[in-house]
Amino acid sequence: MIPAQKPVKRSPLRIYLGKKYYRIRRYIEWYTDGKTYAKERRGAKLKYLAFTHKTPLLRQLKDVDMWLQHNKVKNLAIAAKCINGIVLKPGETFSYWRLIGSTSKNKGYVDGMILHYGKVTTGVGGGLCQLSNLIYWMTLHTPLTVTERYRHSYDVFPDSKRDQPFGSGATCAFNYLDLQIKNETNNTYQLIVYLTDTHLVGEWRVDVPPIINYEIYEKEHWITQEYWGGYVRHNKIHRKVYNLNQELIDDEYITENHAIMMYEPFLTDGS
Repeated sequence: MIPAQKPVKRSPLRIYLGKKYYRIRRYIEWYTDGKTYAKERRGAKLKYLAFTHKTPLLRQLKDVDMWLQHNKVKNLAIAAKCINGIVLKPGETFSYWRLIGSTSKNKGYVDGMILHYGKVTTGVGGGLCQLSNLIYWMTLHTPLTVTERYRHSYDVFPDSKRDQPFGSGATCAFNYLDLQIKNETNNTYQLIVYLTDTHLVGEWRVDVPPIINYEIYEKEHWITQEYWGGYVRHNKIHRKVYNLNQELIDDEYITENHAIMMYEPFLTDGS
């Protein structure tokens, strides 16, 4: 049984002090945790494509002004340049925020959409969750190991043309909500990310031909009405592992999600 997730209300002072604490703790961890963080970037791509994916840059979201979407594109272009070409060698860890750094106006970042406790607001550097979502989704299709990922606590927008399971992304907030990926294989990987006129595009490339394919799917999905009156959406993410002959060799549990719904769900009889 999943415990009810009543929204937590915190004062602006509590939120401010909390961010300061967790950001300082993250800086300390980066230099004391003993991890070898990836930092080399190569202009030439590794020979083999492990997985690629793209997501549209502009989406018409309910009650969200389009200028925020256009500003998001500017922010994505800056952040993508910070990680494009990064090489992840055996034993190394990719850290999203260690490579991108702070999202300040001095670096060219502008106001974009930010989800704050389930509410749509604005902030400098807003919109970079699209990039962390893309990287996480691609990584699930590789042998790389996700060692740190944070799920979205709120389900803000109803499904619209969804082609991935609910909860298959990774939220981010500088620098304490990080996305970290470790290369526990014997091969070298390379992350490629760039923008076209219409899409954010990503690739994981590798120095040897891939011998495994993955299929990510949702095994369970349910909605509960909680004692405090709201709804919580749940699911579990799994992946099927295939060899080159498309024979199923494993079915792995990946993660589970529990998100407070910020819209009224349509429940049919018996749901």
